Amino acid sequence: MSTITATSSSTGTPIRQRRSTPLRRRLARIPMYVVVAIVLVIFVYPLIWLLLGSLKTQDEFLNNPTWALPENWLNFSNYVTAWSSVSKYLLNSVLTVIPSLLIALLIGTAAGFALEVMIFRGRRQILLLFLVGIMIPGQMILLPLFTVYFTAGLSSSLWPLIITYTATALPLTVFMMATYFHAIPREIFEASTLDGAGIIRSFFSVALPMMRNAIFTIALVQFFFLWNDLLIALTFTTDDSLRTIQVGLLNFTGRFGVVDYGPTFAAICINVIIILVLYMFLNQRVVKGLTAGAVKG
Repeated sequence: MSTITATSSSTGTPIRQRRSTPLRRRLARIPMYVVVAIVLVIFVYPLIWLLLGSLKTQDEFLNNPTWALPENWLNFSNYVTAWSSVSKYLLNSVLTVIPSLLIALLIGTAAGFALEVMIFRGRRQILLLFLVGIMIPGQMILLPLFTVYFTAGLSSSLWPLIITYTATALPLTVFMMATYFHAIPREIFEASTLDGAGIIRSFFSVALPMMRNAIFTIALVQFFFLWNDLLIALTFTTDDSLRTIQVGLLNFTGRFGVVDYGPTFAAICINVIIILVLYMFLNQRVVKGLTAGAVKG
């Protein structure tokens, strides 16, 4: 450990200050670097393995070792084959997830606003009912819903998925929106009322702009939940033309029912890349939404 000697300006006596060497500081950070490297390998290695597998041919999968690199790094024929098969599944996922997400966000934001900003009897009990909806396992409602959809003649369409996704996303959306609205001072809405705004005008002109980052956060969380759903989509899709991307990947096979590993890996890569790109563009809004609640002047 090196020392630095200085002289006091008032007494003229030497003052000895100790300074740790840069080497010791770097050695102290080694455990943190090791932990970060391990976590990075755990998350990045499966993605690299998946990407390399999407560039291999069927013969390479069957004859070469698992850890072998692709022989042709520009072999994108697997992606062409995968896209021709999963494009319709991606479209079904978009047609079910996006409407469900928009409806759940609109109703959930309005419900959270009503339960936290408006004053009426029984609002706390209503919020508890939404909390009960979060605790109900999804497996319990599948059979009754399937019976209802079949009786109503909706089983041969995407409406069962849209209705079920909206219903399952509402409890958590209402609870989180009520929590965000609880952090906003009531004086803001009182001021809008004094300025002549009604409750609907206060909701659209005051509440929604202030909750923009929170809405993006909840939308991204719910999007991942709905997009990655397999159980509900597998239960209510009775036709191949109605399958979502997750059900399509589960049943992704080549000719004669044999799994074609290259296109399968490519199809999984397409699904993963869509989610990663979406998160990369919206992660800053997610961070802002998680720290929402402060009033900016």
